[in-house]
Amino acid sequence: MKKNKWPIDLSMLTDLELSQFEDDPWTLYHGEIDISLYLRFSNEKQKEQSIEGQLRDCRAYCKQHGYRIVAVYVDRAKTGRKQVTKRVSFQQMILDSGNGLWNYVLVWQLDRFARNRYDSAVYKAKLRQNNVKVLSAMETISPNPEGIILEAVLEGMAEYYSAELSVKVSRGMKESAIKGMSVGGVLPLGYKIENKRYVIDPVTAPIAQEAFTLYANGATVADICTLFNEKGYRTVQGGEFNKNSFHRMFRNERYIGVYQHGDIRHESGVMPQLISKEVWDRVQERLKETNQAPARGKAKVDYLLSGKLFCGHCQDTMVGESGTNRHGKVYNYYSCTSHKKRRGCDKRPVRKDWLEDVVVQDAMAILTDDVIEEIADIAIRQSELDIEQNTTIPALEEELKETVSSISNIISMIEKGVASTALASRLSELEKKQKTISRDLEREKKNAFVIDKYQVMYWLNRFKDGDIEDPAFRRQLIALLVNSVTVWDESDGWYTITSVYNLLSTPNKTVRLQMPSSPTATRVPGCSDLAPSGSPAELRCSGAG
Repeated sequence: MKKNKWPIDLSMLTDLELSQFEDDPWTLYHGEIDISLYLRFSNEKQKEQSIEGQLRDCRAYCKQHGYRIVAVYVDRAKTGRKQVTKRVSFQQMILDSGNGLWNYVLVWQLDRFARNRYDSAVYKAKLRQNNVKVLSAMETISPNPEGIILEAVLEGMAEYYSAELSVKVSRGMKESAIKGMSVGGVLPLGYKIENKRYVIDPVTAPIAQEAFTLYANGATVADICTLFNEKGYRTVQGGEFNKNSFHRMFRNERYIGVYQHGDIRHESGVMPQLISKEVWDRVQERLKETNQAPARGKAKVDYLLSGKLFCGHCQDTMVGESGTNRHGKVYNYYSCTSHKKRRGCDKRPVRKDWLEDVVVQDAMAILTDDVIEEIADIAIRQSELDIEQNTTIPALEEELKETVSSISNIISMIEKGVASTALASRLSELEKKQKTISRDLEREKKNAFVIDKYQVMYWLNRFKDGDIEDPAFRRQLIALLVNSVTVWDESDGWYTITSVYNLLSTPNKTVRLQMPSSPTATRVPGCSDLAPSGSPAELRCSGAG
């Protein structure tokens, strides 16, 4: 088969790699959950980690777990350290994650994603904001509490300490926007960039115009997809068209000559107009009629306890879901997976906002000064362990130590009068070796992200005063402290909730609560510790009995 006949763009694969799909195309057409693959090959020494081998293992993983591959991203011969920004396909994958086309990114091993903890935390955070998670085909991702704490610390510090950089970058982008220049992002189909300005692309502009005209005249999005793919048209990314390809296109005001970046808006004279106002208005009217206007779109819901919440009755995971009542109001819940799949568990669903509020308040209560110092110590230890296990710094330091010792011994022999041409030659070799090792060590230390304890403590003290109503802060707090949460139904209609924390010094906390009838009444008033010594702290609220 030819590469362009596949349901997705596979042109980045070699013929040998593509033959795997020719032999068994199942994962391209079947599976309940959409997934993308990210494959990276650093150098010729990594034969067992070649793209071909990674692809084979990733396909097997997808077939086993019922995933359908809808995108493949490949970077070849790129270093894994401090070069994430230079990995073109990696950056495209991060950008595409915001389009809602897939739920997971699958890598062969986690070091294919990023070897530097800082990069890993930052880019996982970006994916998580787009409701996308990273999976590993060869590893069971069950990181220890220390690793979880370090990643949460790095992610939070990255957001906090990048504020100044963001201001500088935003300032530069604002100046470009004032001048009507490109500030990056996904290029609209039908345009190209010349001298940092938008111009009409004569090759793809007719495709965009045809899409608008067809939709304005009554064609459905599905009809346009079929027609465009039959004609061999391709999206900006080079793939085939699908329904999502037109969601942003039909609402992008750039097509009628409007340039906007933040609060900067140019109505004319900057962006070349590609679609007439008449066609644009007809398209917007149709979007409203089909309930696809932006304000009517389904909002993404961030289930903060996803992957951490378990049913106390059957020990299965609890997952987020939503329901709509007869008045059209949407409710978000956590439900037991076994109950959903009718496996015999009768666990009741638990309202999302209420449960998350309970967990966040309990977690916030344990963030004392002593805990802050403990978290900082754990993060530093884990960071040092990462450097020891995942870099060549310890080996280079040991080699440098041995080389310096050998140089010292030869100099000592020469000072005692033992001199020879062989010794002089050996001394010269060792001195050259010392310079090479020192240079390699300096480069490796620059690539390794080292954090400072007091820097961590400063951020955590600022973090302690965070707003628990802020969704981003709630997400960070749960990621930092909460290892797992288990919920039981009580016969009297109450719930028992046990939180297990990442800190070994912090006891598990169990609360027995009744979910309030009002969704807004999520506070936990009148609680006090009643647990006997040596057992998990149990909170019973007034009226609990």
